[in-house]
Amino acid sequence: MAERKIKLGVSMRGLGYHASAWRHADVQADGGMSFDFYRNIAQVAERGLFDMVFLADYVGVALKDSPEGLFGRSDSMVSLEPLTLLSALAPVTKHVGLVCTTSTTYQEPYHIARMFASLDHLSGGRAAWNVVTSFQLEEARNFNFTEMMDKDSRYERAREAVQVVRGLWDSWDEDAFVRNKDTGIFFDRDKVHFLGHEGRHFKVAGPLNVPRTPQGRPIIVQAGASDEGQELAAETADVVYAAASRLEDAQAFYRSVKSRMAKFGRDEDQLKIMPGLLTVIADTEEAAQKKYAALQEAIDPYVGLSYLTSLFGDLSGYDLDGPVPKSLPIPPMMSRAVVMHEMALRKGLTLRQLYQSVAIGNAHHVVIGTPEMVADAMQEWFEEGGADGFNVLPALSPHSLTDFVNHVVPELQRRNLFRTEYESTTMRGNLGLDWPHVKSAEPVLA
Repeated sequence: MAERKIKLGVSMRGLGYHASAWRHADVQADGGMSFDFYRNIAQVAERGLFDMVFLADYVGVALKDSPEGLFGRSDSMVSLEPLTLLSALAPVTKHVGLVCTTSTTYQEPYHIARMFASLDHLSGGRAAWNVVTSFQLEEARNFNFTEMMDKDSRYERAREAVQVVRGLWDSWDEDAFVRNKDTGIFFDRDKVHFLGHEGRHFKVAGPLNVPRTPQGRPIIVQAGASDEGQELAAETADVVYAAASRLEDAQAFYRSVKSRMAKFGRDEDQLKIMPGLLTVIADTEEAAQKKYAALQEAIDPYVGLSYLTSLFGDLSGYDLDGPVPKSLPIPPMMSRAVVMHEMALRKGLTLRQLYQSVAIGNAHHVVIGTPEMVADAMQEWFEEGGADGFNVLPALSPHSLTDFVNHVVPELQRRNLFRTEYESTTMRGNLGLDWPHVKSAEPVLA
């Protein structure tokens, strides 16, 4: 059995995890619309031997002015369509996995299966689907809804959608396409399978009009922390993008998800849990702390407070420099809001300090210090049952990622915690996941 190594991904969301990154002197303000910007991130990640680049997506625009004065200050209103972007990144990279979000609430499973299977072929086996259910009203209103589908229905639909997508990916055996010019047989008729799915949300006949992909099936990524999200991950996910700011919370989530896998007949090694990690790196801890403080001070107060408003509602009646209230209205679907509120109460933060914290790290684990200190923290979480790897969150893109690749990756390699070369040509192989055998037993034509 291969020695266990840390897995690494990088979130390419926007211009960085600093809420006002676009205003920083070193950041390309229009980078979110620039192919060269994303190509640079992907190639830096590949130089650092990362397993994946991760592109979250949101299919709406939140045209809100809360707090008053916010409107027009955020760069996050627009973004490139992620599958289009990843398809463009495929030929300018060779090894790094390509992950993006597509919502089960607003897409049909056949489209999802076809798009990600196509990306897997175009990339040589490096495609991954981040499964989300979507929960924002702004998104719903773009897809014939006047209100959000309730949470239970969204997760029920998601579970069925994943089942259908995986079934469609199994439409063809690996050796179905013989392409024999002498006999005239292009594919073996006994090696194509009819899905025939009929469920509450979907009726899908199949088969998929894309052959079996280079890694068998694209990788499935999931990020929900709720009980429903954990169940879906335990049943279907290959990778979970998690959020925790403390080791004990990461350990609890890790145990909770992994312990659910046995009832679905799955081995725990076949799911990689990767918490978000934001690092601020310098030659000394003091210099790193000064660097972080400067980042905090650079957050536009309107944008910073909007992070809290979106989670907890109108906070205009509270003193920004007063303590975070012990009681706040948290919507039931917002597990991230619970994490942020508990962190604020535990640390005794003011509202300003809370937005300064989450508007850079978004309630993920933040490590400020030397490369050795960052590696220490990663090693502890990895060895103490908190993580199989990490999704690196650059405060400023691509500069924070470049710092990590140049300084932390070599330190992890010196400790024998991270690869020195890619193990495989596919994302599945680099993650150390088993080959997924076709499960459909009935051919289309008996």
